[in-house]
Amino acid sequence: MSSSFQAPKGVSEYVPPRADLFAAIRQAFAEQARLAGYGYLELAVFEDTNLFRRGVGESTDVVSKEMYTFEDRGGRSLTLRPEFTAGVLRSVLENGLHKQGGLPVKVWTTGPAFRAERPQQGRYRQFYQLDLEAIGSEDPQVDAETIAIAWQWYQSLGLRQVRLLLNSLGCKECRPAYRALLQDFLRGLDLDEPTRERIEINPLRVLDDKRPAVRAQLTGAPLMADHLCGACKAHHDRVRELLGDLGIEWEDTPTLVRGLDYYTRTTYEFDHPLLGAQSGIGGGGRYDGLSEDIGGPPLPGIGFGLGLDRTILALEAESPGEGAGFAAPPRCEVFGVALGEEAERKLFALTAEFRRAGIAADMAYGGKKLKGAMKDADRSGAAYAVILGERDIAAGSVQLKDLAAGDQTAVPLTEITSTLKERLSR
Repeated sequence: MSSSFQAPKGVSEYVPPRADLFAAIRQAFAEQARLAGYGYLELAVFEDTNLFRRGVGESTDVVSKEMYTFEDRGGRSLTLRPEFTAGVLRSVLENGLHKQGGLPVKVWTTGPAFRAERPQQGRYRQFYQLDLEAIGSEDPQVDAETIAIAWQWYQSLGLRQVRLLLNSLGCKECRPAYRALLQDFLRGLDLDEPTRERIEINPLRVLDDKRPAVRAQLTGAPLMADHLCGACKAHHDRVRELLGDLGIEWEDTPTLVRGLDYYTRTTYEFDHPLLGAQSGIGGGGRYDGLSEDIGGPPLPGIGFGLGLDRTILALEAESPGEGAGFAAPPRCEVFGVALGEEAERKLFALTAEFRRAGIAADMAYGGKKLKGAMKDADRSGAAYAVILGERDIAAGSVQLKDLAAGDQTAVPLTEITSTLKERLSR
C-alpha cells in the first residue's frame, strides 16, 4: 500500500534510475565550470520579495503572475526564487566578492526554482537549473566564454540538435530611441488592456508574447538589431566573431527578447527542436544595469540559466532509452553474495574495501540464499559478482563471476580488489 500523500502538482521529481542521469549531467556541468575557473556558490532558496521586483522587473510575467510570495512570522515579504541571477548578484555584493580584485567574479550554482505556472511537459512549478555568472567585466570575450561553457556541456552530453539563437538588446544609450519607436508601432495594434499597459512599462516584453493573435500583428515591428549604437554593434560583432573562432554556430534571431527585464546587449537562448512548444532548454545574456537596479555599484555582468529538466527531456528525445549516448556512471559495478554468517561479515568488510578503492559496490542483505542473492546481483546492474562461502574462506579466495558472460573463477582474497580494478578499467 502506498502513502495517501503525493508530491504537489507541477513538481519535477526524480527517482532512480532517472535520478542517476540527473546527478550525472549536473556533475558534468560542474566539471565544465571548474575548467573555466568558476567557483561554486550555495544560495538561499528564498529572498526579499523586492529583490525580484526591482531586479527581474514588475512588467514580467514572472513577477506579476508567477512568484510564490509569502509573509514570514516577522511580517517580512519573502519569495521563493523564480530565477537565480538576482540572488547571485545580491550574494556577490553582500559578501564583497567584487572587492577582492581580479574581476570578473566567476561563480556558478544549481538547485530548484519556483514559478506558479500551469504545469505541462517541460514547464514545472518546481524546476531545476544550472546557473553561471561572470560579474564585473564588459569584455565580449566573457560573453563568448559563457556561451562556450554551456555549448561544451551540451556537446559532452551527446546532444547534437541544440541550436544557439543570438541577439543584442542594445544599451542605455541606444535603447531609449528604439523603445519610443517600438511603442509607436505597438500602440497602433489591436491588443488587450494588460498588453497595452505593458507597452508603456517595457515594450520589448510584448515582442516576447507567445499568443498567435499577438504574434501575427508583430510582423513588421522595428527590431533592436537595426538600431544599435556603434558600441553595441561592435560588441555584438565581436561576440559573433569569437564564437566563430570557437567553431560554435549560431542563428541571428532579432526577435529574441527573453522574459526578464534586466537583459542588455548580448542575449541568447539554446533551443531544441524535438521538444515542441517548450523548446528552450537554456539561455542567458548580459545585465549591465542590474547591480544598480538592486542598490549596488555599477557592475556589468553576464550569465545563463540552463534547465536540467528540459535537458533530460532533450536527451531522451534524441535517443529514447539511450540518453543520447550519455550514460550515468553505474551505481553498482560489483555485487557481493555471502553464503553464511562468517562469510557475510568478511564480505561486508570487503565491500567497504572496494568502495575505498573507488569501485561502486553493493551486497545482498538479510541472509538471502544463493538464488535470491544472485537475482539481486542481476538487478543491480553490476558487471561482476563476488561470491564468498565457507570453502572460499578456508582456501583464502573468492569466486569472481562475470554476470554478462557467466564465467566464474577463483581469485585470492588478497588480489580481488586489484583484479576488479584491472577488469573494470578495460
